[in-house]
Amino acid sequence: MKHSITGFTLLLFLSVQAIAQKDWELKLDKQNVKVYTKTQEGSNLKAIKVSCELNTTLTKLTAVVFDVNAGTEWVYSTKLCSLVRQVSPSELYYYSEVSLPWPFSNRDFVAHLVAKQDPATKVVTITGPVAPDLVPEKKGIVRVSKSYGRWIITPKAKDLVHLEYMLETDPGGSIPAWLVNMFVTKGPYETFKKLKEQLNKPKYASVKLPFVTD
Repeated sequence: MKHSITGFTLLLFLSVQAIAQKDWELKLDKQNVKVYTKTQEGSNLKAIKVSCELNTTLTKLTAVVFDVNAGTEWVYSTKLCSLVRQVSPSELYYYSEVSLPWPFSNRDFVAHLVAKQDPATKVVTITGPVAPDLVPEKKGIVRVSKSYGRWIITPKAKDLVHLEYMLETDPGGSIPAWLVNMFVTKGPYETFKKLKEQLNKPKYASVKLPFVTD
């Protein structure tokens, strides 16, 4: 599956360290998808946060995130996305290549997804730091070596969850401001719009996960 929006994979060109809620700036609010950014002091890179409510279950949403081989179906600008290593049902490594417009080089990364559920609140947290040395670098593609994504999935009611996705990443190389801005606003919105469609695909209708309880 994808990133990992799957660590998305989803949504490149953003960077920051610890970020307080009050520091986020709302950049886009459209069709129940809110996109926030925060600029790191002394840098032109940004962190991104996406917040939305989805008519789905904890299990279905987690299953979509962990179905990394399907990442190209819904994660914005994803050219390739494939499983590298399945450690356990709740832990895996995946590779993803992100397409950039000519003349810029594509970026790629290897993300390490780990999902955990709080037994009391049922909140599912999926973390996605990169493991840059797990797969050899490819000629002509810039390897992302600094990135961290996090999904927080909170149950709200029957078949309704709140999703908060955060990404901090450094794409490496030289990226112009207009390209960064495109990924800051358009990328997250397009990804989460397609995520809603992905959740309705038949293959997730009766999915079960041993590490998630709805």
